[in-house]
Amino acid sequence: MNPRDAWLRERLAEIERQGLYRRRRILETPQGAEIVVEGRRLVNFCSNDYLGLANHPDVVAALRKGAEDYGAGSGAAHLVCGHGRAHHALEEELARFTGRDRALLFSTGYMANLGVISALAGRGDSVFEDRLNHASLLDGARLSGARLRRYAHGDLAGLEAGLAEAAPGTKLVACDGVFSMDGDLAPVTGLAAVALDRGAWLMIDDAHGFGVLGARGGGLLEARGLSQDDVPILVGTLGKALGTFGAFVAGSHELIEYLIQKARTYIYTTALPPAIAEATRVSITLAGVEHWRRERLHTLIQLFRRGAQNLGLPLMESGTPIQPLLIGRNEAALRASKALLEAGLLVSAIRPPTVPNGTARLRITLTAGHTETQVERLLEALSRLPEAAERQRVPSESRS
Repeated sequence: MNPRDAWLRERLAEIERQGLYRRRRILETPQGAEIVVEGRRLVNFCSNDYLGLANHPDVVAALRKGAEDYGAGSGAAHLVCGHGRAHHALEEELARFTGRDRALLFSTGYMANLGVISALAGRGDSVFEDRLNHASLLDGARLSGARLRRYAHGDLAGLEAGLAEAAPGTKLVACDGVFSMDGDLAPVTGLAAVALDRGAWLMIDDAHGFGVLGARGGGLLEARGLSQDDVPILVGTLGKALGTFGAFVAGSHELIEYLIQKARTYIYTTALPPAIAEATRVSITLAGVEHWRRERLHTLIQLFRRGAQNLGLPLMESGTPIQPLLIGRNEAALRASKALLEAGLLVSAIRPPTVPNGTARLRITLTAGHTETQVERLLEALSRLPEAAERQRVPSESRS
């Protein structure tokens, strides 16, 4: 073995010893409440396909028709010759759906966050972020060259103090709408007030709220009645509640035009396949008119939380499809996930660095495709876990 591979093997072994090794599973069926993984049928409680649209026949038919009309790939970046009619129509529909002037497609949510932050902030500027923000927001700030200032989770007073003492220059506040590993909601109304008072941009990444929250599925900002003036930059994903792939940024005409000119992760990457855009157009329509999907999802969330409370399970405070069950130790979370797998239930064990040290957890996600019987089966299996029997709530810490 050459020295470089020996060096890698040593570090992989250390990751394994710490209970942090990650392994991929091979999925053999479409996304759904029930899936087949490596030959075994499982009830899936770790998908972000919140509305059950990833395998909807109308969405699949639109993808197939889009491929027939436009081919498999876009062939180039949007600014070269990759921006097609399907992309443009999807952007217009996303703008209408979110109540904003315009929307701009990105290939992934990660690229959207990096692109926005690096386009608006640079050396001499300041970016303020909640300590529990998604890695893409934190990485966007670091790569921009701006000074990254992190405030305690949900601490509006700490954010305001930081903004007050910040050096002259652009100030950007970036925050998750729904925190992806905790399931709780950002205090967006307070964030909007603080940002406006201090002359800062406000950017909300509503990846896990878009399609799920709000009467029409417009997300957390719709649910809180916040407009484009209140929150100038909205980031959303297409690969979670809408069931397809990609992401978007929505805001004013001027913001979107500026990002077209300056966002490197938009300029220098190949556009989404147009067939994906066509499938997403159908997803948006379904999310907007089939309100029963959100209603059913929230009914299942309440059913699960009531059952967990009756069992004394240490759930975190969350009214969203993300229902984290705190375990604490990495090895214990892995054992719990394995025990559920043996019971035919797929639930991921989430460990550092995704969450703080000492707060490993089972990240349970519910979808509109689940049944009450499946949720009750999950609760029964959770009640038998030795780790759940500890009934010990682990205090929240800041992510590194």
